[in-house]
Amino acid sequence: MRLQNKSLDFVVNFLLGVAWATLFVGMISTFLSYYSESLLYAMIFGLFASLPGLIGILLLEYIITSRESYIQLQKQTHLLEQLLHKEDR
Repeated sequence: MRLQNKSLDFVVNFLLGVAWATLFVGMISTFLSYYSESLLYAMIFGLFASLPGLIGILLLEYIITSRESYIQLQKQTHLLEQLLHKEDR
């Protein structure tokens, strides 16, 4: 949980947990449903069942990473502006 102190960050972190749960529940339940037929089918269908959770995780991680880089760029811009004002004086 890298994002903190804001309600939007709480929602993103909550949805990230939901995406992980969706991945595991989808994979395990599908695997156990098809295990009696064939191990190969169980693994293939388990992989396909876990794809929505995996896509959700990737999307939310992209959102978190882009927000972190935006915050870092804001800090760098602020520091560069301070250096520029020091040189002007």
